[in-house]
Amino acid sequence: MKLVIATRNAHKLEEIHAIFDFYNLKVCSAFEHPDVPDVVEDRDTLEGNAIKKAVEIAKATGCWALADDSGLEVDALGGAPGVYSARYAGEQCSYEDNNAKLLEQMKNAPDRSARFRTVIALSDPDGNFKTVSGECAGLIIEDLRGTNGFGYDPLFIPDGYSETFAELSSDIKNRISHRANALARACEDWADTLRKRCQ
Repeated sequence: MKLVIATRNAHKLEEIHAIFDFYNLKVCSAFEHPDVPDVVEDRDTLEGNAIKKAVEIAKATGCWALADDSGLEVDALGGAPGVYSARYAGEQCSYEDNNAKLLEQMKNAPDRSARFRTVIALSDPDGNFKTVSGECAGLIIEDLRGTNGFGYDPLFIPDGYSETFAELSSDIKNRISHRANALARACEDWADTLRKRCQ
């Protein structure tokens, strides 16, 4: 059985392969299928984008497919930037632009609570899908700290830590992150389904 992952990220592919390591399950990138069209992420929720990507790729390849969407949800901003996290400051913005806009929007905000959230969708070739989610709660600080990671990592301190995601080691971040939590739940919930398909 082949499980197609909607990602161009080699590290993410390796992480998913390590978790879904079943006999006869071949994990590969959607971009090993040159005829698969790019999926436009135009839904207004993380769930919607993850489902759309998984279903479209599953139908296009004839294989089971897995896709995810992630975002930062800030309580003082009503859950923004959320699904728009990657383009918060505009379509062609940089990480620096997004961080600058976030700090401006949160100027003098007394509530700094936030969370990173990931939704993962699994679809069969007929478009039947399941979803799981994972999150990592924390706080948005007022100044950038750290050089590891990307995106909003220099502004986010996860609960239980004093360092930002950009200051923590990759091992710690990958263990406590929203994506790690979602992948662990996906493996727990979907392992039997995938194992049966591999027999």
